[in-house]
Amino acid sequence: MLYFPVSWVPDCAMHIRFSPLLATLCLSSPALAADPPATPSAVVAQAPASAWRSIAPDTLLVMTVEGGKRVVIQLAPDFAPAHVANIRALARAGWWDGESVYRVQDNYVAQWGDATEKKALPAGIATDIKADYVRPLATLKSAPLPLPYPDAYAPRTGFIDGWPVAMDQTSAWLPHCYAMVGVARNLSPDAGTGAELYAVIGQAPRQLDRNIALVGRVIEGIALLASLPRGSGELGFYAAGERRLPILSIRLASDLPEAQRPHYQVMDVTSQSFADYLRLRANRKDDFYDRPAGGVDLCNAPVPVRPAP
Repeated sequence: MLYFPVSWVPDCAMHIRFSPLLATLCLSSPALAADPPATPSAVVAQAPASAWRSIAPDTLLVMTVEGGKRVVIQLAPDFAPAHVANIRALARAGWWDGESVYRVQDNYVAQWGDATEKKALPAGIATDIKADYVRPLATLKSAPLPLPYPDAYAPRTGFIDGWPVAMDQTSAWLPHCYAMVGVARNLSPDAGTGAELYAVIGQAPRQLDRNIALVGRVIEGIALLASLPRGSGELGFYAAGERRLPILSIRLASDLPEAQRPHYQVMDVTSQSFADYLRLRANRKDDFYDRPAGGVDLCNAPVPVRPAP
């Protein structure tokens, strides 16, 4: 099935029959909208409790760095089960404690782990796990909610269980959007283990999609990673004498004492609030905007995440 910007499709009734989300987008296109000006952030702020879903603590990875600052990563076990299993084992073994962020490449990634790549891994870490690059749609828990705009890197895009996804007719994969977390690797067929991770800190490098396993997204602390000094070495690796950000610990939230656990919620992508949010991401009409875009790409419509109230 092909997906077009709402401004290209005159028959809103077709969308209404197909999907409530598409119907909302269609009926709220610039030519038809009658509701008062609003912003995506206002929709998020006013979303009712029913529009939010709790994020399980065993899918939250808490990285504490020098000074007690932290970065929280939401893992995506449904999309990268083997790599996430490795990451959980590494966290429970305290493998990252005392390591560092050793690469920061401008407009690209911040990367952390063992800079020497010689540190022994815990027993049982899987290595031949390239299957995590792409997941069969039939194995995922929910059907995709389509984004009705063209994408340069995939036949279709949309959302599944709170995650942005790119898709073909049979498979889905996570896209390299800002703040997404991937598994660093050497040349193929090496698929990495999850011991060396990176976060996207620049314009979405979507050419990496399906070439590297993505395992989650940073939901707290991306500004800390994005503002680190850039490495002067090739590909942004820190050269000798350049200071790396020390990692004090990385733990699963579920393994922390209750008082230390972060609690987060993600917006339900099947909710009316998300439909309103997405409509306004595609068609800004508050006072600042004179010309609505009439579309939005997958990486410019991040699914809202908030600390649990």
